[in-house]
This record gives sequence, structure tokens and C-alpha cells, in this order.
Amino acid sequence: MKKYKSKNRLTSKAYIDGVLKGDRVILSRAITIIESNLEGDKILAKEIVQEILPNSGKSIRIGITGVPGVGKSTFIEVFGLHLVNEGHKVAILSIDPSSQRSRGSILGDKTRMEELAILQEAYIRPSASGDTLGGVSNKTGETMLLCEAAGYDIILIETVGVGQSETAVHGMTDFFLLLMLSGAGDELQGIKKGIMEMADMVIINKADGDNMRMSQMARLQYQNALHIFPESESGWSPVVTTASAIKNIGISNVWDEVLKFKKLVNENGYFLKNRNHQQIKWMYNNINEELKQLFYGSKKIKSELSILEKDIVSAKISPVKAAQKILEDFKKSL
Repeated sequence: MKKYKSKNRLTSKAYIDGVLKGDRVILSRAITIIESNLEGDKILAKEIVQEILPNSGKSIRIGITGVPGVGKSTFIEVFGLHLVNEGHKVAILSIDPSSQRSRGSILGDKTRMEELAILQEAYIRPSASGDTLGGVSNKTGETMLLCEAAGYDIILIETVGVGQSETAVHGMTDFFLLLMLSGAGDELQGIKKGIMEMADMVIINKADGDNMRMSQMARLQYQNALHIFPESESGWSPVVTTASAIKNIGISNVWDEVLKFKKLVNENGYFLKNRNHQQIKWMYNNINEELKQLFYGSKKIKSELSILEKDIVSAKISPVKAAQKILEDFKKSL
């Protein structure tokens, strides 16, 4: 192992040992290395991930998404507290939307999950989604591996919301939770079919008080809607249930269903098959990301793009022709 070290950085061994010991401070610093775009940090990050790899993969990974206002953060806190009380160590990777204008991010989940954040058995890491589509940070996969190596046996990944492109979380998790509200007629129109098809469980949240009857009606509507989708390769029939995070109602039932799912997919071999498929897909995603950085990081390409932009605006060249030209020039430079 290289003992790579740069300014204000520990050696790779120090990060690896700290992560494996479950040191939350070192874990946070290691994740910062993973998320960094500095060239030196990229080298260090690859060393860390490679070395901790044998100690990862032992958790159950749960993706959580939902419509705006559904109460994802409240649900995750109450669900996380339940899991800790069951004897688990829980890591919450919460992806906040980045501003496309300022590149800033709110990163407020630690303040929204105050009770969970103070527990030693829980670790909350907010990250900005940046330019990455899919509702997850482009480094969420590596962060997840580090958390597993640090001893967290349940990983919860909260996505930025529900949208056509925000489904990447499904490609790196074992179980996919979709949180919805009552008034299913409207929500069924607004939600994307692809997300519904991927859901292993739909939870009608805020099912309490005067909202109980509407929530039960919504549960039946969603259950009927799910019947029209083809059977999942996992052999699991999606479950629709009601819950109230704020009243702590139905939370234990959610975990019971996750355990039933895990038992089924372990027995029929789907769990391992899906994990292997995700690993291969992850490799291709990394190749695509590296190629994009290689292309846009080239000084020559940046210069040519600047010229082509002006030519497009002045109608000297079409966008399609400009794209073909710069790609041909790039291929010649390889």
C-alpha cells in the first residue's frame, strides 16, 4: 500500500485504520477525501476504498424517496431510532439538492434529525448532489462502502425527491421505500411510473387523526395500481402500508417487511445476484464519469468549446455538427 500523504491529509493507512475502528471523526474525514475533486485526493480515495473493500458489503441498503412535503426526514429519524433500539448501527446518507446557480447546498438534515444525530449508533452524512442526476451524489457508492466498513449494518439513503431522473438510488440499494401522502388520485397522476415499478414498499405517511380514512383509501388505490406492473425479478410482491412518523405508528411494521424481503431474496439467490449486477453497473458509471472528466478537463477541448459556442450563436455551425467536430478532434488526440 502506498503511503500517500498531502497537505492537511493523513496517510491512507491512518484513514483506513480509523474507519475500520469505527472512528466517526476519521470516517467523516475519509468521506471528505472521497468527495474531493482534487487530483491528490482522488489517488488517496482510491487507495482507501480498495483497502476497506473486504470489510464492506455486510449491510442492508435501503433507498428512501418521496414526494415533497411527505416528511422524509421525520420518517427517517423515527425509523432510525427504531433500528438503533433493535440493536443496529445505522448510517444515513442524505443527499441535498445543490443549487445549479451557486453550487451551494442546504445540508440541513443533521438539524432536522436532532435526536438521532446525538446517538453513537447512528451516523448522518449530508452530501450535495452537485451535477449528478439520479438524486444521489456521484460519490454515494464509495461513502456507503466506508460506512459499512466502519460497522454500520443498515444504510439509509435519502434522495432529493421524486422525478424522472431521480432513480439511481435503486441501482445501489437492496430495498426501495417510496413515501407518499393520502389523496392518492392526485399523487398517482403526478408520480412517475418508473419509480412506482421499482418500489418494494409504498408507505402512506402522516396516517393519523382526521387523515386516517383518506390514508386507508390511498393505500387501497396504490395497492391496486401496483397490481398492473409486471412481477419483480426478486419474487417480492410490493407492500403498501400506512404509517405516521410523528406519532410513531406503523414504523416497526416497515422493518418487519424489510426483514421478510431480505429472507426471501437470500433464499432465492436474488440478493447476491442483484449486488453483483450493481457492482458491474457501478464500474461502468465510474468509467463514464472518468471519461467526462477527461474530456471536459482538457485545456484544448475547453478552448475549442469556447470557439464553437461563438460559432453556434452566430449560426456558422449547427450544434450537431459542432458536437461531431469536437468529438472527432478529441478522438484524434487520444
